[in-house]
Amino acid sequence: MGIVRADMSITLDGYAAGPHQRLEAPFGDIDEDRLHAWMFDHGDEHRAEVDAIVGAGAYLMGRSMFVPGTGPWDPEWRGWWGEDPPYHGPVFVLTHHERDPLPMEGGTTFHFVTDGPEAAMALAREAAGEEDISIAGGATTLNQYLALGLVDELRLHVVPRTAGVADGSRVFADVPALDFEVSHLRHSPQVTHLSLRRQSDG
Repeated sequence: MGIVRADMSITLDGYAAGPHQRLEAPFGDIDEDRLHAWMFDHGDEHRAEVDAIVGAGAYLMGRSMFVPGTGPWDPEWRGWWGEDPPYHGPVFVLTHHERDPLPMEGGTTFHFVTDGPEAAMALAREAAGEEDISIAGGATTLNQYLALGLVDELRLHVVPRTAGVADGSRVFADVPALDFEVSHLRHSPQVTHLSLRRQSDG
């Protein structure tokens, strides 16, 4: 069986998104260009890390990763990624509102799970088989799985700036103390890639 891993691009003070996430600003009031420049402007330099983000057998994400806001679904909304999202596998979206599965080009199908994070994890494990499961975001969803002790490897992509916000989505918010060891470290002027392996309770 594969492991559960997560990738998150964050600021030095731990923010993955700012406040007021909306259609016009999917990462809220934060400098999104600086947060993800390593991926989109310098992708060739960080090809291994970019490819690894979408190298799992199944994916988990929160509703705000698929679309900001709450309430009933807009049936016309099909995600941020166009008709061929980068996941090319099953994606389980945590939500409070039911929606039929949404098949896309390239093998991606979004499944909308209303029974909570553990139920979504069980579905992802079944779908992934022997492959890894990836928590695709956002920070609130990642924190839920960290608090449940279900993340084996956490790969943080830390950009050298602070968020400059008083609120937003921050990794480790309301998460109990956890022990990790550093399994990989690589850096460039744009980003530090920090891979952490969870230590067993024993």
